[in-house]
Amino acid sequence: MKAAFLEGFGGPEALKVGELPDPRPAAGQALVRVRAAALNHLDLHVLAGNPAYKISLPHVLTGDMAGELVEAGPGTDLGALKPGDRVLVAPGVSCWDCPPCSAGRDNLCRTYRILGADGGWGGMAELCVVPARNLVPLPPGMLWEQAAAVPLTFLTAFHMLDALARLKEGETLLVMGASSGVGAAAIQLGKGVGARVIAASTAEEKLAAARELGADETLLLGPAGLRPLRKLAPAGVDVVFEHVGGAYFPDLVRALAPGGRLVTCGATAGHDVTLDLRHVFFKELSVLGAKMGPQDELRRLMPAFASGRLRAVVDRIYPLAEARAALERLAARRQFGKVVIVP
Repeated sequence: MKAAFLEGFGGPEALKVGELPDPRPAAGQALVRVRAAALNHLDLHVLAGNPAYKISLPHVLTGDMAGELVEAGPGTDLGALKPGDRVLVAPGVSCWDCPPCSAGRDNLCRTYRILGADGGWGGMAELCVVPARNLVPLPPGMLWEQAAAVPLTFLTAFHMLDALARLKEGETLLVMGASSGVGAAAIQLGKGVGARVIAASTAEEKLAAARELGADETLLLGPAGLRPLRKLAPAGVDVVFEHVGGAYFPDLVRALAPGGRLVTCGATAGHDVTLDLRHVFFKELSVLGAKMGPQDELRRLMPAFASGRLRAVVDRIYPLAEARAALERLAARRQFGKVVIVP
């Protein structure tokens, strides 16, 4: 099969496009013909050789993919699915046997891994073997490129805002890093529950795109930091949705209204942050962490895509031969939404 893969670590230049052996599904697995795959910042960490992800070379990146079910491994139960069906793939790999898995919190599985990282080869190839229970049926008419852009970002954003922060109608939501895939998902999910959404980014053109997506207000991040937020939300915001960390974190905690919730799923600007506990206990704040989300939540989201209430935002589509350029765009943070590769 044709694939974009790593034979060593580094930047996008470490990616090679060529031939790899066709994978074969074992028991409990399914073979998918990949029609589109979407990139995540996680791919850059794996590409750089982050020791948190134990992989062997060669390795195929990205856990976000959609395609056609080809076949199942020996004795594998596909349920209502059959070869030829259109599916997307839930990227988390769980054991389904430990206490968190048994409680429906498979994202907290003791052996949790992610496809395209430490959970096996990903979707930057013509074919991919995945756990059969990770297959999610696609709504009729959903484009491959949009389907591939859904799993990691929308699952994470939905888990953060629904299960953890419990965002409600009429509340004010601040979305940091609004131009990312997860940020674009959060804008839509926030508007879907009737919240007032403030989108924050460092680029005016990305804020314009956020307004088109439904953001009520926008905040251009510059030398003044979060100070302009005081005019937009004098009483503070109810929920901060963030995946940036770094120097903004202390000000984000201070920006919360009494009873506010900060929910985070990443630290792209730095993981070592300062937290003034006086703000936390005087205002009864909650600081919440998110690790993607349970598979069941991804399945619950799919009817909203079928009805058009939600849509994945695709920034740019690249052929597999230009996978290196796709990673370069992601690394430069030039995108709004998801960068997609079509094998």
